[in-house]
Amino acid sequence: MSGSATSRGLPDWLLVGAALVASLALLWFVTKQPLVVAGFGGGLIAIGALVRVVAQQRSPAAEPELALPDWSVTVAAIEMPDTAIAIVDRAGRLVCANRRFEDWFGAAYAPPRLPVDQASAERLASAARAAWRDGKGRADLLETTGQANPGRWKGEVERSGRGEDFLVWRFAPVVAADPVSDLVQQLDGKLGRALAQAGIAAAIVDPDGTIRAASAGFARRATGDAMTSLVGEEFVSLLRQDDGDRICWARDGRRAPPLTLYHLPIADPDAAGEPDPDTTPLLMLLVDAGVGLGAGTGEATAAVPHLEALLSQLPLGLAMADRDGRLLFANAAFMRAAGREGESPPTYPTDLVVREDKGALSDAIRRFGQGPATAGDIAIRLVRQPDEPVSLSLAGVRGLGEAAVLLGLTDSTEETRLKRQVAQATKMQAVGQLAGGVAHDFNNVLTAILGTCDLMLLRHTPGDSDYDDIQQIRANSNRAASLTRQLLAFSRQQTLRPEVLQLPDIVSDISSMLKRLIGEKIQLVVTHDRDLGPVRADPTQLEQVIVNLAVNARDAMQSPKGNPKGDGSGRLSLATRRITPADVRALSNEVIPAGEYTALVVQDTGGGIPPEHLGKIFEPFFTTKEQGKGTGLGLSTVYGIVKQSGGFIFADSEIGKGTRFTVYLPVHHEVAAAPAPAAAAKVEEPSSWSGGGRLLLVEDEDPVRMVAERALARQGYTVTTARDGEEGLELVTAGGEFDLIVSDVVMPAMDGPTMAREIRKIVPHLPVLFMSGYAEEQLRKEIDIENMHFIAKPFSVQQIGDKVGEVLAAAR
Repeated sequence: MSGSATSRGLPDWLLVGAALVASLALLWFVTKQPLVVAGFGGGLIAIGALVRVVAQQRSPAAEPELALPDWSVTVAAIEMPDTAIAIVDRAGRLVCANRRFEDWFGAAYAPPRLPVDQASAERLASAARAAWRDGKGRADLLETTGQANPGRWKGEVERSGRGEDFLVWRFAPVVAADPVSDLVQQLDGKLGRALAQAGIAAAIVDPDGTIRAASAGFARRATGDAMTSLVGEEFVSLLRQDDGDRICWARDGRRAPPLTLYHLPIADPDAAGEPDPDTTPLLMLLVDAGVGLGAGTGEATAAVPHLEALLSQLPLGLAMADRDGRLLFANAAFMRAAGREGESPPTYPTDLVVREDKGALSDAIRRFGQGPATAGDIAIRLVRQPDEPVSLSLAGVRGLGEAAVLLGLTDSTEETRLKRQVAQATKMQAVGQLAGGVAHDFNNVLTAILGTCDLMLLRHTPGDSDYDDIQQIRANSNRAASLTRQLLAFSRQQTLRPEVLQLPDIVSDISSMLKRLIGEKIQLVVTHDRDLGPVRADPTQLEQVIVNLAVNARDAMQSPKGNPKGDGSGRLSLATRRITPADVRALSNEVIPAGEYTALVVQDTGGGIPPEHLGKIFEPFFTTKEQGKGTGLGLSTVYGIVKQSGGFIFADSEIGKGTRFTVYLPVHHEVAAAPAPAAAAKVEEPSSWSGGGRLLLVEDEDPVRMVAERALARQGYTVTTARDGEEGLELVTAGGEFDLIVSDVVMPAMDGPTMAREIRKIVPHLPVLFMSGYAEEQLRKEIDIENMHFIAKPFSVQQIGDKVGEVLAAAR
């Protein structure tokens, strides 16, 4: 009803009818024609009915009202004892989490930022990007080391919510495979029923002699009822031994047929050494002694058919061999673990291992195939996995005709892959830290050498007998300084001067130099895409990347393998490409997040990189060149520069066709800056400083301290020196007045930043100039001190003097 009709208590149809009658009466009064009045009334009725039908069809159905989310209900719904669940919003804030998440990771963390190691953190970040992009993501292995609750987990994440503004994270512990539990489930299910039909009675017996699980066939033979539960029963109580030491079922009496008993240890596949009989459960198999033995047939397949049927169904990799070392049977799990899934078993087990291990394996099979039935393990290297030793279990068996040795092999492919990834990430991180530390210490030595050379050159002029020697020392020191910069580049600790630039401009500027570097016999081809996005990087370092890749390509094309003709010819292609988010998704590479990139492609026609070397080319000091023809730092420097610039680099190679390096740099999007006030005064550049000053020089390395003191004193500064941070603090505390502190960063006892903070408590606005071989960006992230300046080691006498003058001029 309408509001007016409701207020009067009259329905809508009554009001409409009254209006219709009034209209007809007025028309009759005017026309006095009954046909006109009848036609007009009928038309109005038809139009009204049509309007009503259309209105009813177009009237929107009442939408259900959605209540605001009640997160307490969500928390109650996600409570699970064995799974940690957390929900985060698009801003990365933790919305809610269950108790298990708080127990494992703590309520102060929100995924993907969890207290895990560096490799796990990268997997979490990749999973989050995949979830926001594709709806789902996963991180297979997460490890916390040195935390209050160390462990290993696997994580899954899914995008959810009405607006798809939330990520739901689920974490489950990584539990090692338990073969005992797997077999218990198998015996209680389809495998147990299949064994019963084949006449094989199977049971799992704990070290204390009690039954943990038994097949239906075992229960039927032992008690007469297949439904009887034998869990907890003594295994030996169901059997008896006759006068001839033969084993029989106890319920069958004295005239029971003898049985053949096979017992297999169910050991942890990752455990080293022989299984411990005091802790290892046994799989007991009972078969009638006269069934399917096949003794004396002389056939290589004379093992018990029932046992083969069992082994083919088990999830463990098992095989049987005779005393002469011939392989009689191997199940699918065994061949998969050996790296030959889908292939037929070979004639001999030794065909599966490398040549060096064939003799040891053959001797072990003969040893276990003779004498008493024993079990053990041997380390072997498979032909398909020659670099990863695996453990092969051997157990002597009796009563199976020609079958004398049972072999066990576990598929560890996935575990090996995860171990290799973790080891590679850990190694690269450790090598990077080592390289950065070595470069920092070496920079101190080079600072002293270069500074001493500069001071000596002030006393010698061109033409002196010692001038050329000093210049040679200085030139070699600069070469050594470039090596330390390469080490710092690999460890991502070098100082970058990023600018917004176009990659084709860098390629064009360096093309002339590249032609001289690669020689006339190598053709240089440069191509560019249109509409390339700008990137933010250090132009000098990008030139270093291009030069290193071009020199590597030149050497590859001029090597005997890369140039069979021996004429040194080849083709080097440089290309810049525009990469869209769709192109990134088409790469199917979880390392690169979706976005816009400008790519640099460097491709040669050399001999290619062998697959075994492709994963090591970015490691420092790794080189395949002849001794004396390479430092092994070229590609590691490229890797460090690209990663520190926020990019990615990949290498693709094919033997005989060449190698392609692709560098992906993210497109830089300018942020609109706020307009400056119209009345803002123009800031003048500080002029050069020439007024002297009182300096406190703090450096623990004596040669560096002496060189810096002499250099600054020659330029008119009053220099007071200190050997460490504590001595420098004492000078200020004792009333010393200084215009500037020049200090090293890393020092014993009290380091430079700690000393500066303590001095600021006494002299709040005293400027500080730090000297360090580490990167400026890294130091500024770690040192939160206002009015802090930086100069990189090694520096010359002129550079330290100019920097001190610049800082004092800015502080005046």
